[in-house]
This record gives sequence, structure tokens and C-alpha cells, in this order.
Amino acid sequence: MKSTKQLHQPIIDQCKNNNAKAQMQLYNLYCKAMFIVAHRYVKDRCIAEDVMQDAFIKAFKYIKNYKNEVAFGAWLKRIVINQSIDHLKKNKLELVAINEEVITTVEAEDWQVESTISVDEIVETINNLKEKYRLVLTLYLLEGYDHQEISTVLNITENTSRTNLLRGKRILKEQLKNTSYAARY
Repeated sequence: MKSTKQLHQPIIDQCKNNNAKAQMQLYNLYCKAMFIVAHRYVKDRCIAEDVMQDAFIKAFKYIKNYKNEVAFGAWLKRIVINQSIDHLKKNKLELVAINEEVITTVEAEDWQVESTISVDEIVETINNLKEKYRLVLTLYLLEGYDHQEISTVLNITENTSRTNLLRGKRILKEQLKNTSYAARY
């Protein structure tokens, strides 16, 4: 049985030759997942659709640069994430630089969530945070980026990334604690 990568490779190869039918096939294979990624960042459905469309346009423009070093979905996801963040930056996302003394607290903090709280509840709570915290938490906790990558993507310092992660986690933890408490009583 062929892997997903093997099944999609002929479509990707046709896309590299600007085959519109193949581009539509590839779009249909990935559009739902990429919409979810974009929506995680921009929060508005219409804007997420626009961001996703722009990301696909960019992906098709640069698809010849895709070298099969990573799965196509991962390559495309990175484009969608960058496109989402670019959109937020254009709308003057404020990411405030913070003093370095907070950094030691980030590294030392032990962070655990009650096991009765579902992943969906955590993601929903993250989505309701201020953007500067939501973006860093999403990139760090959900996408697996490190602080160096986050600082590059968001154009902030690594210290700001760590600080926003710390503050975002504190707020998230408090909100989850309140949610858990309210659910029990």
C-alpha cells in the first residue's frame, strides 16, 4: 500500500508544472486542515479563509522550491502560519519587549493542568487570550516551535517570547482553574 506522500507526489509534480487541475486537487486535499491552522491564529473565519487562500497562492508560486525534505503538509503548514502572522503584523500586533529578570521564572516554573480538562478546552481557552500571549502559546505549545523560532517568526526577542509564554501560561492556568472549579460546583 502506498503512503500518503507517494500518493500525493504525482499531484505535487504536476503542480510544479503549473497544472491547474492538480493545483485544485492539492488544494482540496489540504484546505480544511490549513483553514484550521489559519483560524487558530487570526480567529476570524473570513480572514482565516483569506489568509489560507494567500498561503496557497504563495505555496503554488514557490512549489518548485519544495524538495520532499519534509512532508508536503508540514511545508504548507509553515507557509500558512507565516502568512497568518504576517497578516497579524500588518494589523499592528503589539508585542511588548519585557525585562530579562522574568526569564528565570519561566525556566523554573512547573506547569501542569488538571487531567479532567480536555485538550479542546485548553485550545479554546488559549484562543481567547490576548494575541501576544495566544500567538506565543500556540507556536510553543501546539506547533512545537522553540523561542528562537518564535522570535524570528514574530520579530520579537527571545526574552519577549519567554516572557509572553510565562504570562500566557499563568493566565491560561488561572482561567483553566476557574473553568475546572466552575464545572465541579
